[in-house]
Amino acid sequence: MSRIGKQLITIPTGVTVSFNSDQDRKVIVTGPKGTLELNIPFKINVEVIDNCVKVTRVSEDKKVKACHGATRAHINNMIKGVQNFWTKELEIKGTGYKASLNGNKLKLLVGFINPVEITAPVGVEFQVPEETKIIVSGADRMKVGQVASNIRKIRPPEPYKGKGVRYANEFIKLKAGKKAKA
Repeated sequence: MSRIGKQLITIPTGVTVSFNSDQDRKVIVTGPKGTLELNIPFKINVEVIDNCVKVTRVSEDKKVKACHGATRAHINNMIKGVQNFWTKELEIKGTGYKASLNGNKLKLLVGFINPVEITAPVGVEFQVPEETKIIVSGADRMKVGQVASNIRKIRPPEPYKGKGVRYANEFIKLKAGKKAKA
């Protein structure tokens, strides 16, 4: 039995969880911050029993065992996300590098000729408290992480000076360069 999969998920007040096992096998989580849906794989069952969610598996196949704990973790993250938003913080390092926000569009000046604009997908919000800090937040943890990763991919930190977009508190090991070898 999966150690993560066999744990019960308690449903906090103000959050509702429903599972439609007949037609489309979707778990729908609704809370004060929004509504999220998750498709459940076959041979995985979800039961909502008096303020608890129980995830079980039908068979002992290797793929089903792998999906068991992952499905439970996704449902738990959905419940936490509709209660409090998930956030990822990014920092911009470099001379002249900065970010600005115009509505739901994030504008990045990171050393290219033209600024790079990113439109926030549905369910994700951008905040720019300073010119060198970006906060990505939303109810869906996977979507927030993916958007933050896409922003970082625009200009990843380079290994000599550390210039670029990085996660907050990310450690970048800098290389010595040509002068150190001589």
